[in-house]
Amino acid sequence: MKKVLSGGPLPLKKLRKKVVAELVASGKSADKAAALFAAKLELPCFMQGADKQVSLVKQKAAAPAEEGSSSSAKRKASDLADSGTKKVKQPKAAAAAPGAPTASAVKMMPAAEATTFRRDNRIELTGRDAVSFRPVATFADAGFAPDALHACKAFARPTPIQAECWPIISGGRDMIGVAETGSGKTLAFFLPAVAYAARAKAAGRGGVLVLVLAPTRELAMQTEVVCNSAGAGCGLKSICIYGGVPKPPQIAAVRGGAAVVVATPGRLLDLHSEGAVPLENVCYLVLDEADRMLDMGFEKDVRNIISLTPPSRRTVMFTATWPDSVRTLAAEFLNDALRVNVGSEALSANHRVTQHVEVVDQDAKERRLFDLLGRYKPSSEMRILVFALYKKEAARVEQTLQRRGFHSIAIHGDQTQAARTSALEQFKAGKVPLLVATDVAARGLDIPLVQVVINYTFPLTIEDYVHRIGRTGRGGKTGISHTFFTNFDKAHAGGLQNILREAGQEVPDDLMRFGSAVKKKEHKMYGSFGPAEGGPMKAATRIVFD
Repeated sequence: MKKVLSGGPLPLKKLRKKVVAELVASGKSADKAAALFAAKLELPCFMQGADKQVSLVKQKAAAPAEEGSSSSAKRKASDLADSGTKKVKQPKAAAAAPGAPTASAVKMMPAAEATTFRRDNRIELTGRDAVSFRPVATFADAGFAPDALHACKAFARPTPIQAECWPIISGGRDMIGVAETGSGKTLAFFLPAVAYAARAKAAGRGGVLVLVLAPTRELAMQTEVVCNSAGAGCGLKSICIYGGVPKPPQIAAVRGGAAVVVATPGRLLDLHSEGAVPLENVCYLVLDEADRMLDMGFEKDVRNIISLTPPSRRTVMFTATWPDSVRTLAAEFLNDALRVNVGSEALSANHRVTQHVEVVDQDAKERRLFDLLGRYKPSSEMRILVFALYKKEAARVEQTLQRRGFHSIAIHGDQTQAARTSALEQFKAGKVPLLVATDVAARGLDIPLVQVVINYTFPLTIEDYVHRIGRTGRGGKTGISHTFFTNFDKAHAGGLQNILREAGQEVPDDLMRFGSAVKKKEHKMYGSFGPAEGGPMKAATRIVFD
């Protein structure tokens, strides 16, 4: 490689082609030649710039701390510095900004170790130049400041989605993460955000620098708690914006210097239209639970919000499923993105959850619920989450449980935000061990101690089923789910069977009697007349007759 580069810098692709060809000509296999090239490229004497030009530098020019760093890591400082609205020459102080990774800070796994890690965790990385990125093995390898890593103190090592995502985002690339619920996605996207915000501040930018969009209030609140924990030590204030509460306190918090805003789309647009939340300085945008946002009808709002942020922003999208509607949004608004898929690309449930499905009569559900509660005995050490389909049903089940002597509480859309927040906090603290909820709690409820999930009424979609049972078995723990399936739910029999089989769970004979056909997913607004796989509708065209 030194001989090839002695005449001057070369594009990465051209250099790889030349070196691999010479190695093959010398008798090495193509695979071994490619591996040798990748290993040599990591040496400190080779420098890869943001323009993909590889050049030869003197060994003494590399600082000792750079030894072992990857070629991808050397691009990070340059790419991160360009994440603002326009390219600016970074002052020396910017390199030492809190939480900002440096070229020598990110240490990726060796190629062989990365291959084993991805195989064991069923990780697939796709996109241009994906071979340049490998996961990190430890939190220290990710290159984040100690103050930011304080949020990780309870964990032994990064989760698969974190290990794979951090080098990519820190390396200045847009990214799509597809992973199950409870996989540590919040820290996966937020710790790099700390570095981006720190560099933006060092470049003299102010206002809202990091924007996280979430589909529900509960998810937004949960995310903001994590963001506050990770960002507080680095001087990053965060604020959660959602509807159902007065606007003035939220406006005051943003004007008080909140650099991180976690918001639901509707309330964010309201405040922006009033001039309270400027978005022109956003350098890091996160679309969390993107599939859920589109399912809930937020596509137009999300598009409006993205259009209000600078094109030079870094954009990160996380989603539990990968339908066509999410693919379309990603293709339109993410620039040269890499996609990380953890687990099966097809819709799948958390394999740490033992799933039990019972085909029962509608009138027998209440009795079976009491049987299960008698078996598991809700307590501060045995928290149980019961899902109902409708708001009135959730309220009715809560009242029935209370009459039977169970200490329970409910959370649903008919409650005030204060009541919903109070119910959630009591359940998380273990003061009330039995929570009845609608699908407002199917996502964003991050409570590691939920041992059992009971689907009293089957949800409207298989995706919601996966997210419901994903409330247990979080943080590497195991969990149990029980689902009551009636004649009214037979349209979902085929999809549910597929989920059970994929997870290696038993498929009841009674469920098989409903057949195995999977109903085509209909559009939320247009039913069978909508686009395939629930994708976005094409813009209407106006026809003028002369």
